[in-house]
Amino acid sequence: MSDTDGKKTLGLRGGSGSVKQSFSHGRTKNVVVETKRKRVVVPKPGGAKSSSGGNAALGNPSRRPAGISDAEMERRMKALAAAKAAEADEAKKRAAEEKAREEERQRRRREIEEKAREEAERVAALKAKEEEEARAKKEAEEAKKREAEARKKPAAAPAAPAAQKVDDDPAAAQAALQKQQERGGRTATPSRGRERENENRTARSKGGDNRRSGKLTVNQALTGGEGGRHRSMAAMKRKQERMRQKAMGGNEQREKVVRDVQVPETIVVSELANRMAERVADVVKSLMKMGMMVTQNQSIDADTAELIVEEFGHRIQRVSDSDVEDVIQQVEDAPETMQPRPPVVTIMGHVDHGKTSLLDAIRHANVTSGEAGGITQHIGAYQVKTESGAVLSFLDTPGHAAFTSMRSRGAQVTDIVVLVVAADDSVMPQTIEAIHHAKAADVPMIVAINKCDKPDADPMKVRTELLQHEVIVEEMSGDVQDVEVSAKTGMGLDSLLESIALQAEILELKANPDRAAEGAVIEAQLDVGRGPVATVLVQKGTLKRGDIFVVGEQWGKVRALVNDKGDRVEEAGPSVPVEVLGLNGTPEAGDVLNVVETEAQAREIAEYREQAAKDKRAAAGAATTLDQLLAKAKADETVAELPILVKADVQGSAEAIVQAMEKIGNDEVRVRVLHYGVGAITESDIGLAEASGAPVIGFNVRANAPARNSANQKGVEIRYYSVIYDLVDDVKAAASGLLSAEIRENFIGYAEIREVFKVSGVGKVAGCLVTEGVARRSAGVRLLRDDVVIHEGTLKTLKRFKDEVKEVQSGQECGMAFENYDDIRPGDVIEIFEREEVERQLD
Repeated sequence: MSDTDGKKTLGLRGGSGSVKQSFSHGRTKNVVVETKRKRVVVPKPGGAKSSSGGNAALGNPSRRPAGISDAEMERRMKALAAAKAAEADEAKKRAAEEKAREEERQRRRREIEEKAREEAERVAALKAKEEEEARAKKEAEEAKKREAEARKKPAAAPAAPAAQKVDDDPAAAQAALQKQQERGGRTATPSRGRERENENRTARSKGGDNRRSGKLTVNQALTGGEGGRHRSMAAMKRKQERMRQKAMGGNEQREKVVRDVQVPETIVVSELANRMAERVADVVKSLMKMGMMVTQNQSIDADTAELIVEEFGHRIQRVSDSDVEDVIQQVEDAPETMQPRPPVVTIMGHVDHGKTSLLDAIRHANVTSGEAGGITQHIGAYQVKTESGAVLSFLDTPGHAAFTSMRSRGAQVTDIVVLVVAADDSVMPQTIEAIHHAKAADVPMIVAINKCDKPDADPMKVRTELLQHEVIVEEMSGDVQDVEVSAKTGMGLDSLLESIALQAEILELKANPDRAAEGAVIEAQLDVGRGPVATVLVQKGTLKRGDIFVVGEQWGKVRALVNDKGDRVEEAGPSVPVEVLGLNGTPEAGDVLNVVETEAQAREIAEYREQAAKDKRAAAGAATTLDQLLAKAKADETVAELPILVKADVQGSAEAIVQAMEKIGNDEVRVRVLHYGVGAITESDIGLAEASGAPVIGFNVRANAPARNSANQKGVEIRYYSVIYDLVDDVKAAASGLLSAEIRENFIGYAEIREVFKVSGVGKVAGCLVTEGVARRSAGVRLLRDDVVIHEGTLKTLKRFKDEVKEVQSGQECGMAFENYDDIRPGDVIEIFEREEVERQLD
């Protein structure tokens, strides 16, 4: 077989040549190689013309990259030129800055050298002066020594007068000393050079150079050196920065910054160090020196923090947790900023005296038709515009005895109290309470005698009974206005409005609308669709949509304002009642609303108030001693409790129900409200009721579907009420069921023992004569001897002749035997009685 196997050999394009290769052992080989010729591009005639006619600065088009036009090339050349120019300017700028830095370094170096030179000259002058004084003291001794030296060394004689001259002149002494040092330096230079060479030679002989010995491994090449730890790039940069600062003279000691450090009642050590801008380790070290072994995460009191702050040279500012409320501005408004505002009128009086009907007649509304039981159980806020154009804000308070706190709130925020008294019912308990609230609030009062259209109306009786409570009306020569009105016929309503307007004009009510709003929460509720809603009466400033406010332990941002007619408004001025939406929780009725600047301030104030209320409750519980707890536990052993859960539609109703529940009970039984709140009954309420075995009471609210299912499964009772009368009566009846029944004794007869017989198997049997009433077998008996009770028990047997009977009538004889008692004698009297259990009711 041939080498080619019938195939063509590989051809070589272009020129070819041969190369002789040499190998070991004298072997050689000729190899055929291809030689490539350089490609020569011959430009076309047209292209040559255009290039010759084009810009010469653009270069040879044949050497230009493919696809680059003349315009693009020109733009690139301009950009290149601009970059070169910018680079040159930057280089010049850097050179100038470097030159300036170098000059500054030279100036600083010269200043340092000048200072060092001056210091050396001053030290040398002081030293020369001291030597001169010492020389003056030992002048005699030095003279003798010089003479002795002159005799011993004649050659040194010429130098003695020179030394004497030098001693006389300090400047000459210093110059001579400098020359001697220079001469000594020149003579010492060769020896110092030889010493340095010897040291280098010794170091080389000991292997002191850092040259690597042995083989270079991959590990050493990658890690750089012998595998040891090297400085990082950041460390090198820091070192260079320190050297640069040192060269620039920036290593001077910085001046300490004295700070004002705010210190609360307790503060964490790390936070204190942060406020002082000091190292935590230094603060901990100072505390340990004071004998306090604390870490950076532990708290210290304000007195200790004050010592630390003063030790580090700062100024301390004591602050308290309550300082967060300082952002609420409590400033008096200037007289020129005050503007007239509508009066706030509160309608007060006894239940069913026509307060809401009177207000409906003024407002031309019909609120009473929608009230459960025909009585007002919520506090209402309305605004009325009279025919004369005056605007009045009315607060309608409930008259039921349970709503005392509501009437108190209404009296506190009002300007004028309208006391409604029914002409046919006269003064009642809640009327008297309303009078007391008005006097406590120190507000003027107007008496409206309602229901004057009834046949049995007696307004004069009302005026007379009011005298007993120090309310003297104008008809009785007093200063309290009284108006006879009828909400049904509209009689006297105009006179009532005129009286209110007159009283408001006398009061000269004014407020500043151009300030941060401040108001009082009249009522609060948890609405299903709108969330927490608070009825607020604005007292100062103007409450606007979007304002951030804090109210009690809650805060929020005004999402919407709704007036008494249900319309949304953008703002509410002084004396305007509105519903506020946007709270994060339901506030307590009576809380004060304040507008603040930021959301963080509102949240901080609300959290502080919440924590303060929690601490107050905890402190009240912690103040109880062990003896008090034991005494209370012993007293509670005999007291039965009725636990309940209360959910109401508004905060005021829930508060009134709780107060009414606290009044139910006596020394033997009481009602305990485990939890009360606002809103629908939820599953969590059912769980709490099940755990404590309590019923759930819903006042104008209902349980949601999951809560109803859970209550059915767990057997929890849910009761719904719309009228507070029914609620109080039912709870009182349930609490009465916990009372133990009262035991009453009814005496039914007396019997006299005539003779005593001994009967075997029975014992002593008394032969008796029933002298009064009847003797029954099932009744209880007492044995009286000389009118003293000596035994109380039951009968073992009652016989008439030989028959066992149930009872024996008066005048008949019988035989009686006592159960477990035989000491009976003739002449004793047997008292026969029956016990009866009577159920008790709470008052």
